[in-house]
Amino acid sequence: MKAFVFPGQGSQFVGMGKDLYENNPEARKMFEKANEVLGFNITDLMFNGTEDDLKQTKVTQPAVFLHSVILAKSLGDEFKPDMVAGHSLGEFSALVASGALSFEEGLKLVSKRAMAMQKACEMRPSTMAAVLALPDEKVEEICAGIDEIVAPANYNCPGQVVISGSMEGIDKACEKMLEAGAKRALKLKVGGAFHSELMEPARQELAEAIEAAEFATPVCPIYQNVDGKPHTDPAEIKANLIKQLTSPVRWTQDVQSMIADGATEFMELGPGSVLQGLVKKIDRSMTVSGRQ
Repeated sequence: MKAFVFPGQGSQFVGMGKDLYENNPEARKMFEKANEVLGFNITDLMFNGTEDDLKQTKVTQPAVFLHSVILAKSLGDEFKPDMVAGHSLGEFSALVASGALSFEEGLKLVSKRAMAMQKACEMRPSTMAAVLALPDEKVEEICAGIDEIVAPANYNCPGQVVISGSMEGIDKACEKMLEAGAKRALKLKVGGAFHSELMEPARQELAEAIEAAEFATPVCPIYQNVDGKPHTDPAEIKANLIKQLTSPVRWTQDVQSMIADGATEFMELGPGSVLQGLVKKIDRSMTVSGRQ
């Protein structure tokens, strides 16, 4: 069985999607529609902008989403998923690619999400850090023992957890992770504590937009970040999507569940190859590939 997976923020690169735009008339229409919906020329920033241009959250999230969704569309009959999943932002790409959300509706939600997250980041200085080679339980225990906001944000693969929190919380946690035997506890270059309670203002703002959006039954199960389980019911999908901003991304669980349900092949659609690497770390026997 084949699973299609969609990357999140951080995988962007200058020139992403340019080949699709130049060589695929349908892709070009979708890119031009996106410029219209967003109210600014995102294609120009994607194809010709600087790395700093692409790092702005209001640009990064729609850019990664567009690249992924248009890639899925450009595959035509080759895009026959038995299951889909996306990492954080990638969950929106997965929902559009599997027919649960229209392209326009998905793009509007992603743009809203990016703006709301940016606002939440500006409200309180916060950051994230990658912790390597500690069991998940130990990472959770250390976070719980710190008197600041700090919590696991991404369970990426066994031995790789990203934590999120206040500046002080992350500093204290990194120190304790290293004392506990972590190989590394490395602060990331991000301006916010994604997937933590510090995203609550953004969650509330996005919740209204998600509630108002029209969701359909996807063509295959989508394995969602909040619980790592398959979903096809539009009401459940919505509820999980609303929880996503303040809940950890359970990527390890997503992939393990897909494998338990019969996945043998994973294809990553979108910029970069991060998810292919994570799938291999979760289960070496899997066949992985990607398009970007």
